[in-house]
Amino acid sequence: MADFITVSAVEDGTRLLRWFLRKYPSMPQREFYRLCRGGQIRVNSKRCKGTEILHEGDAVRTPPTISGYLQEPGKKNESGNLFALSDLEVLRQSILYSDDDIVVFNKPAGLAVQGGTGIKKSVDKMAAALFPYSKISLVHRLDKETSGLLVVAKTQQAAQVLSRAFQTKSANKEYLALLDGDVNESSGVIDNFMVKGHVFDSADDVIDGMRPQRAITEFNVLTRVSGMLTWIEFSPKTGRTHQLRLHSAFSLHAPIIGDSLYGATRDMDATLKSVLKTNNLFLFAYRLTFRHPKTGKIMVFRAPVPEFMKPVMDLLELQVP
Repeated sequence: MADFITVSAVEDGTRLLRWFLRKYPSMPQREFYRLCRGGQIRVNSKRCKGTEILHEGDAVRTPPTISGYLQEPGKKNESGNLFALSDLEVLRQSILYSDDDIVVFNKPAGLAVQGGTGIKKSVDKMAAALFPYSKISLVHRLDKETSGLLVVAKTQQAAQVLSRAFQTKSANKEYLALLDGDVNESSGVIDNFMVKGHVFDSADDVIDGMRPQRAITEFNVLTRVSGMLTWIEFSPKTGRTHQLRLHSAFSLHAPIIGDSLYGATRDMDATLKSVLKTNNLFLFAYRLTFRHPKTGKIMVFRAPVPEFMKPVMDLLELQVP
């Protein structure tokens, strides 16, 4: 007896052939087209050619003879990716805004923005699967461990305009972070140089042969907690790798809570320590401002606080500006 599979929201807009090859990656295309011609594969009980665009709620008829072509757990699909439809659904639910030119995600902590060697799941690859007819391009980055707002271009023109906006800092990113330490200054600007995870006050201090990059971050202390923690707002004016994490740890001498790379553990109140115990980095890109690449309209986005941060914020009575 034939099976009927309902197309999910995350699969909306996918071509029938692509949909089949995701679920049955070892099926030869000639076999797929043969089954279409014979009427054994149908969409909403209608015969199909294989080029149809599927929509949420469509019922796809699949013959029982193709069960041997099913995707095996842990094996790569036809595009070489290891993410599943459930991963795509998580990313789809994180979309705060989408139009023909851009999509804005509230990126979960732990998800890489860009794919590469050893990276199974990434925003760029998954966004390309969510929007198969768009030209997905990254225009700025967030660390894998950092949660919050990320805008991705859907067209080449949008990518060029937005990339320029982030390079010239006409686009603004603002972050919230909880630091392990008491920052003395209420506000200020950190202006120094970075090389491969190291911070230098002057370019002259950099070891010969290394190329320093200037790193500038504005900060504003929002709340101090018992001389132990600092709730702070960051506005980076440059985009260096791990810039906010390095500036916190080595310029403000108060690493971000949950930073296993630049942080250090120390004694603190047992109740507070139990609440702060997490594998997540307490760094959150909460506000993003830029001009729309096509209309020129100023777009301002604010992301909801990640779930893992809420208990700490409630306990410490921390507020979002």
